[in-house]
Amino acid sequence: MLDSLLIPFRGQPQPPQLPPGYALEPEAPPRGEELNGLLVLCGEPSRSPQRLERALAASAWQLSLRGPGGQLVGFVRATSDQALNANLWDLAVDPAEPAATQHLLLQVLVHTALGRLRRELPGCSVSVAAPQGALETLRQHGFVVDPGGIRAMGLRLQA
Repeated sequence: MLDSLLIPFRGQPQPPQLPPGYALEPEAPPRGEELNGLLVLCGEPSRSPQRLERALAASAWQLSLRGPGGQLVGFVRATSDQALNANLWDLAVDPAEPAATQHLLLQVLVHTALGRLRRELPGCSVSVAAPQGALETLRQHGFVVDPGGIRAMGLRLQA
């Protein structure tokens, strides 16, 4: 569910630490079926695994979070025009995780993604379409909802 377009304006807070047993995987993307399963758990509509894999291949990069059992518990991916704009997509954390762990995992994903964008695309504007539960974490990282009356619209094409 996409609730708001958010754009960062301030610096980031201190880097959060992953709980013991959790691992951040910046290189190997998840399989389409696995990512679809996480997104569905988070309230997103089911997507074709093949289309998700095409989206992953077309993305600049992705970050996966794995739980103690190796399961996918968090995810975000980035796209960019490599000059002025970057977008974060599919920001998700497994709702079955305890609330405090969900919050921490969201912080790790957002902090790591923004750090990478700052290194690779300094000065680039960043937007993210985020679920309601991620808004506080995004605000802590300097995002503001609809700054200056900027509005975004989206259309989901029917297959």
